[in-house]
Amino acid sequence: MSLTPWKVLSSRHIRPRFRIDKVQLSNGKTFEPMVFEFRNWANVLALTKENEVVLVKQYRHGVQESLLELPGGIIEDDEDPLDGARRELMEETGYLAKDIVEVGRIYPNPAIQHNTLFCYVATDVEPLGQQHFDETEEIEVHLVPLEELIEMTRRGEFQHALHVAVLFQALAHLGRVK
Repeated sequence: MSLTPWKVLSSRHIRPRFRIDKVQLSNGKTFEPMVFEFRNWANVLALTKENEVVLVKQYRHGVQESLLELPGGIIEDDEDPLDGARRELMEETGYLAKDIVEVGRIYPNPAIQHNTLFCYVATDVEPLGQQHFDETEEIEVHLVPLEELIEMTRRGEFQHALHVAVLFQALAHLGRVK
C-alpha cells in the first residue's frame, strides 16, 4: 500500500503564519486542517569543559510554569541554522560555542506544523559574553552535570518534550545511546 499525499484545494491565512487548507483525501473526502507556519528552531546541548550542561530556566505560559530547557530559539528566515544556534546560545546564556556540530533534525509536530528543529551539541563552551534577551524573555542560567540531567529526565524533571528529543540526539552523537 502506498500513501497518497492530500490534494490541497485551497489555502487561506486566518492570521500571519496560521493557515487553513481545504484538502481532498485519496478517498474523495475533504476537510480543513490547520497549519502553523512557524520558523525553524535550533536548540543546543552545550557542555562546559567540566561536562556540565548549560541550561536555561524560563517561564512557559502554556503550562504556566518555569522550566529548565536547553538554550535555543528561532532561526531567522535568512539565517544559517548553525549561526542561529550559536547566536541563541550567546543571547540566552552568554556562553560561546567554539566547537558545535549538528546532530539531528526533528519535526516538532508534523501534523500541524511545517518547521524543523535543528539539534546541536557544543563542547568546551565558555561564558564570554552577556545575555541579550528578547522583550518577552527573562532567563536564568543553570549548570547541571550531564549525568544529573540524564537522571532529571528519567525522573520527569526535564519536561519539555522537544528538549528531551534534542538530548537524545546529543547522547546518541556522544556514543551514550546505542
